[in-house]
Amino acid sequence: MNSDTALWFLGNLIELVVIGFLIYRRVWRTFSAFFIYSIWSLLASVGTVAVLHWYSDSSPAYVSTYLVSTFVDSLLMFCVLVELAWSVLRPIRASLSRSALVLVAGIILLVGAAIWPFAAFSAQLPGEYAILARLQQTSSILQILVFLVLVSTCQLFSVGWRNREMQIATGLGFFSFVNLAAAMLRAHMSTWAQYGHLNQFVIASYIASLLYWAVSFAQKEPERRKFTPEMQRLLLAVAGAAHSTRIAMEDTPPGKAR
Repeated sequence: MNSDTALWFLGNLIELVVIGFLIYRRVWRTFSAFFIYSIWSLLASVGTVAVLHWYSDSSPAYVSTYLVSTFVDSLLMFCVLVELAWSVLRPIRASLSRSALVLVAGIILLVGAAIWPFAAFSAQLPGEYAILARLQQTSSILQILVFLVLVSTCQLFSVGWRNREMQIATGLGFFSFVNLAAAMLRAHMSTWAQYGHLNQFVIASYIASLLYWAVSFAQKEPERRKFTPEMQRLLLAVAGAAHSTRIAMEDTPPGKAR
């Protein structure tokens, strides 16, 4: 068994453990998008190896599998990030309007759109591969930003390191940082051996995140602290202002400046 195969087996095994703890601790009820993403990652890993067993990495079957897998992965990750942001607001969600979730998703989507033009760290790739590489890098930057925002505002939002939101964001942020750094390094590599060693390092970083999640989810989560009254008023005021602005824009007659 070579090192690539050993890493693949180890990663899938720990992924199964993480999924098991998500079910055992009932984390999947609160973080269903992350639960679905974990299952998808495992299935995609097994499916990709199965395709490679029957086809070469340049065959249309493998190329199609890679394209679909990358797109679905990015779409599910967007859902995970929205879910994380929405979960942070859990203590006051009952006081928010139904459009608040759409607002959260819209903000993350707008940040991703702002990142897109600058997310091009890989070497020149043909056609759809260049688009997918940029999609992956945009997703990685978004995950890092969500982690940094959560760390910098954890006291305001009453989220600690033992809360699931912080644990999920930490694992995603660490792996995304390594993945993004690897994308930058790949642009300056010239041999397949260099690519191989770098890919192993990226896989090892994902295994490290899986181990962190396995240890974290094995423990019972402490009760979430409530927001301070000042923070509740601030968040509700921001949400109310955004809701009022949206209503005003919808009521503006056609042809008039908004």
